[in-house]
Amino acid sequence: MSSPAPVFDNPDIWRAAALARPAGRALPSGHAALDAQLPGGGWPVGALVEILQAHSAQNEWRLLLPALAACGTGPVVLVGAPHMPFGPGLSAQKLAPERLLWIRAVEPAARMWACEQALRCAPVEAVLGWLPQARADQLRRLQMAASEHGKLLFVMRPARAQSESSPAVLRLLARLQPGGDGVVLDILKRKGPPLAQPLVLPARAARLAALLACGGAGVRLPAGGMVATVPGQQRQGDPVQPLAPAQGAAAQVTPITAAAALGPASDGGAPGASVSTLIPRAGDALDRVAAAA
Repeated sequence: MSSPAPVFDNPDIWRAAALARPAGRALPSGHAALDAQLPGGGWPVGALVEILQAHSAQNEWRLLLPALAACGTGPVVLVGAPHMPFGPGLSAQKLAPERLLWIRAVEPAARMWACEQALRCAPVEAVLGWLPQARADQLRRLQMAASEHGKLLFVMRPARAQSESSPAVLRLLARLQPGGDGVVLDILKRKGPPLAQPLVLPARAARLAALLACGGAGVRLPAGGMVATVPGQQRQGDPVQPLAPAQGAAAQVTPITAAAALGPASDGGAPGASVSTLIPRAGDALDRVAAAA
């Protein structure tokens, strides 16, 4: 009779001194130093990842752009992003701006609803949510939806939330490198041993820095963009027609103008959510950057 294999040789058993194997697949982050510290060697697909930072929209795009560009060709949904992404800069990093759906939502409940519905849409590749007021039970719902539908899910929250409980399988604290332009990362939570030292990721690529220095000159949205409004909260007078995303995601679509897309998230009426496609115009700014790069 053969003797049973040692318990610790079983690949299904995770030892806390080593990085665990992810339950699903992992997508490389595009940062080799970070991948080496993540279970599976990348961002977990079908799980909640929290990015905590003192100031929103400061570090998340640097962290996520490589993976978002490589995750497929379907929509990338932005819920409650504090600023409109700069289309030419995204193009320079190989993320097609026409893949982005920007959901403008003010109320926390509207943001949570939009995130959950986006996770249930079959064509969606990834969901990015800026949810500063999310509770642990609400985040657990998003975690379950991401797991059920196999989506990339990144939630941005303030640094002070690090003391709160969270169902996220991965939590990162991001900040700017003192005296530099890199990103310093503390891995607060992962399936593996604690990380003794913070990670320092290099500064943005030279071409992206040049694009950002242009300040968006020469770029505008077309008048024929699209906006989706949370049911029951569309603005008065907007022509509305049903949107039919896969798996019953509830939303409505109406044309928007460039002025509306560039305006505030709320026009003083009932707060809701709207989503715009971001299609940049290649103009003089890109020509100048291409020549400089």
